Amino acid sequence: MRSSAKVRSLRLGFFSAVLLLLFVSSLTLEPMAAAQDHLVSHQALQQQVQATSAKRQQNIADLSRFLSTPTAEHAMKAHHINPAEVQNAIPTLSSHELASLAARANHAQQQFAAGFLSSGMLLVVIIAIVVAVIVIAVH
Repeated sequence: MRSSAKVRSLRLGFFSAVLLLLFVSSLTLEPMAAAQDHLVSHQALQQQVQATSAKRQQNIADLSRFLSTPTAEHAMKAHHINPAEVQNAIPTLSSHELASLAARANHAQQQFAAGFLSSGMLLVVIIAIVVAVIVIAVH
């Protein structure tokens, strides 16, 4: 009987050790697996930063080009607005503000080129965008 009790004790000890090992491994492996699901690779993060930066630079270029046209410069001078100050204010805009104003400028250019927007309405759009740039840059 002693050997049967000893075997049972060994089995119970082995079974307890296996359960403890499984419990500990599940505690340490689960957070690691969860962390791996939520981590972004360095390469993916770098690509996202580059894409965001490129889009911002494109928006700055689009808005600057729109406000550099002779029509825009004439409209600003007619309203006693310094075009250089407006150009200097463009990079200070947030990415969201910049994207919004660049989209409006691009849309206005397309509408004007297609004949849907008169030159008088284009001047109104230009002044509205210039005022937005100035107001946003000041705040």
